[in-house]
Amino acid sequence: LKDNNKVLICGNGGSAADAQHIASELVNRFECERTALPAIALTTDTSTLTSIANDDAYDRIFARQIEALGTKGDILIAISTSGNSANINKAVESAHNAGLRVVAMTARDGGQLAQLLGKDDVEVRAPTSSTARAQEIHLLCIHCVCALIDSTFSNN
Repeated sequence: LKDNNKVLICGNGGSAADAQHIASELVNRFECERTALPAIALTTDTSTLTSIANDDAYDRIFARQIEALGTKGDILIAISTSGNSANINKAVESAHNAGLRVVAMTARDGGQLAQLLGKDDVEVRAPTSSTARAQEIHLLCIHCVCALIDSTFSNN
């Protein structure tokens, strides 16, 4: 973010809601006034999502957006409690091809997603097999990161 890069975020279901949550905290603010930061939830544009699902493949709904919007130095936050969502895993592959670093938020054993991560990527794995508990842990981690971002970019 300090180098004028952006954050792209994707997830399914409750993780899609978390993607929107992260984007709103970065673009607007978390707990203090600071500069607006570029973040895009790849889960929100229904016309884009449905056209990719219809014309290409559902498992590429996020990968295709990364091809269009991702630039080297950006970060992809990929959220999947199972780690086995094909559309999330293809997004990670697309991110790597475009030169993005990945922060994966997983649970259980990390699934296939954990195996896709490179040496410059980060996995935040919730130590639970419960999807609900994993999502609660992910939200806590999201708020911790947002607090760090606030302190880094604070106007105070």
